Amino acid sequence: MPGPLPVLTPENEFFWTCGQDGVLRVQQCTTCLALRHPPGPVCPRCASDEHEATPVSGRGTVVGFTVNCHQWLPSMPPPYVIAIVALDEDDAVRLTTNVVNCPAADVRVGMRVRVTFEQHDDVWLPLFSPIAEADRHLPPEPDIRADVRSRPTHRKFEDDVVISGVGASPIGRRLLVDPLSLTITACRNAVYDAGLTLADIDGLSTYPGDQHYSSGHSEGGVTPVEEALRIQPTWVNGASDTPGQAGAVIAAMLAVAAGLCRHVLCFRTVWESTAAARGQLSHPIERAEGVVAAYRYPFGAMSAANWIAPFASNYFARYGGTREVLGRIAMSTRAYAALNPEAIYTDPMSLDDYMNARLISTPLGLYDCDVPCDGAIAFVVSAADVANDLRAPVRVEAVGTQILERLSWDQSTLSHEPQVFGPSAHLWTRTTARHEDIDIAMLYDGFTFNCLSWLEALGFCELGQGSEFIGDGSAIALGGRLPVNTHGGQLSAGRTHGFGGLREAVTQLRGEAAGRQVADAELAVVTTGGGVPSSAMLLRR
Repeated sequence: MPGPLPVLTPENEFFWTCGQDGVLRVQQCTTCLALRHPPGPVCPRCASDEHEATPVSGRGTVVGFTVNCHQWLPSMPPPYVIAIVALDEDDAVRLTTNVVNCPAADVRVGMRVRVTFEQHDDVWLPLFSPIAEADRHLPPEPDIRADVRSRPTHRKFEDDVVISGVGASPIGRRLLVDPLSLTITACRNAVYDAGLTLADIDGLSTYPGDQHYSSGHSEGGVTPVEEALRIQPTWVNGASDTPGQAGAVIAAMLAVAAGLCRHVLCFRTVWESTAAARGQLSHPIERAEGVVAAYRYPFGAMSAANWIAPFASNYFARYGGTREVLGRIAMSTRAYAALNPEAIYTDPMSLDDYMNARLISTPLGLYDCDVPCDGAIAFVVSAADVANDLRAPVRVEAVGTQILERLSWDQSTLSHEPQVFGPSAHLWTRTTARHEDIDIAMLYDGFTFNCLSWLEALGFCELGQGSEFIGDGSAIALGGRLPVNTHGGQLSAGRTHGFGGLREAVTQLRGEAAGRQVADAELAVVTTGGGVPSSAMLLRR
């Protein structure tokens, strides 16, 4: 049985029912003849809104895949293969699907496949089977970083703001604490840390707003926090469509620089562990809606692990290397976590421990995945002209927020985590600092491969050279060339969705990271986002 079937709509029904006659169809612009997937209302190439469902050969090439080894769904026992297949008619048009009719161990990047349909209710799922043809080489990926926009003005809003305060609640597994209580604790601590009072706060900003409360990814947004604190802000913000999770902090900076506020309280709360313990995450999904769910869930791609892993397989097929480089990242963050009294997992980890851990979604294993936790982190963003009156402000050197890729899990970049190249390239256009100036890096590590992707996209090494850069792990360890995720990262300290890395950067630049302090740290790079629109940020002591 498949995963949750898609909701059929007038726009997508042709795709999900084309198996009735055994002919795969995708959307084609009738003006410029460009193919596109998933279906959309307008052609991004010529802007025409004229299109039709057109037959294609149903033949393609596996350009990324993962063998899922974890039981996400009762209806789909592992192992099974989730693959990204590029169609012969246009290798930029890809389907997330399952490869069937062959052993999972035989699936590889470059394998030639042909569509076969499987009917479930009113849906015909396009699956793919191997065909007896020679493997195809991966097509080269263009270097999209050259498309970055130049600065529109010499003025930088970053010069007008500082991060003045940082605070956190207790962070741990299954705290069984009301998430709003965690939020208020972190917010009070951040305000106190800045040397301010709640009466000074005139703005509130959060990610992801009132969405995702039931799944443990929000305390409910601005509304319950304002109801609890009653600060009567002049500006509020809460949304998930931002440049990464730190988009809430960047929005606060913009509001302060524009003169809407003087001191904005930014907060992020997760309580996924408690939500899971309460059984809130176990509700069955009847039908999948939206682009992400509808085109992935039917094939059992239920987790971000299943979405990220095919990029890792493409990376290793394209550049060479093995899981060892991912293991070195996991080991490094665990070693840092041992120095952080707040970290969740602190036991030593060897390379054998990493390699022998159970697989989740190849090549990602247990220690490649971040740790769900409960906790809240808050910041105060203040106007720079009051910096001298604050306890220990950290300055903002630059931010990077541009989107250069399609906002897609399978239709754009395949060799790295999506949405790392745009923010990275944009960041360097807004500063005179260069790679050799950076003292520490807090790189978003929902998975080890995310961290590797950011390292290369930011330009600390050439694409595909991450293994050489990291080596035995000493380059990213304390005292190394570029200490990375010195609090233990999300892999060992806990999944605080990027806010933990930002907090650690502030702590390091203040010289307050006892036991793991990077000597004379002056400039830190921080990235957030994991496939959503992402962001990069440079902070200065």
